[in-house]
Amino acid sequence: MSTPEPAGTTPSAPAAPVSHAHPRFADALAELGLQVEVRRFPDATRTAAEAAAAVGCALSEIVKSLVFAADGVPVLVLMDGSSRVDLELVRRELGAGKVERADAAVVRETTGYAIGGVPPFGHATRTRVLADRRILDHAVVWAAAGTPHTVFPLDPKTLIAHAGATVADVRESAK
Repeated sequence: MSTPEPAGTTPSAPAAPVSHAHPRFADALAELGLQVEVRRFPDATRTAAEAAAAVGCALSEIVKSLVFAADGVPVLVLMDGSSRVDLELVRRELGAGKVERADAAVVRETTGYAIGGVPPFGHATRTRVLADRRILDHAVVWAAAGTPHTVFPLDPKTLIAHAGATVADVRESAK
């Protein structure tokens, strides 16, 4: 037998699950109807190697969200954690004259997040996105959830679709 609620009150609703994601990214997940497990770690997962160690996955299963400036216009490149971006390939893919890494201020202004916590989508401004083809080599990949301490898993096709990315070959070849 349950006890009735005191007069003048309503039954309490179950508490919403606590999200460890950055609030902007949590809002983006909700808007997209995505329910993902965001993991928070006490130590930063600012680098792909730190994230892979924390998650317990291969370095190539981490997706880095890197901001570059193509002729001064920000572009996001999604790259697997074990690879580097080839700026010449990005330049050719975009038809740009010059591509260089964006500084921390441009990254924050463009995405709304600090370097080391940039997720693949849910940014402050709409930006052109390239995703390196190798991301599709995995069943599940892990990406930052808006802070240097949080990551989330997602299948790569869904991640690329929600990022609005164009799949391209922009990985630096092994020397």
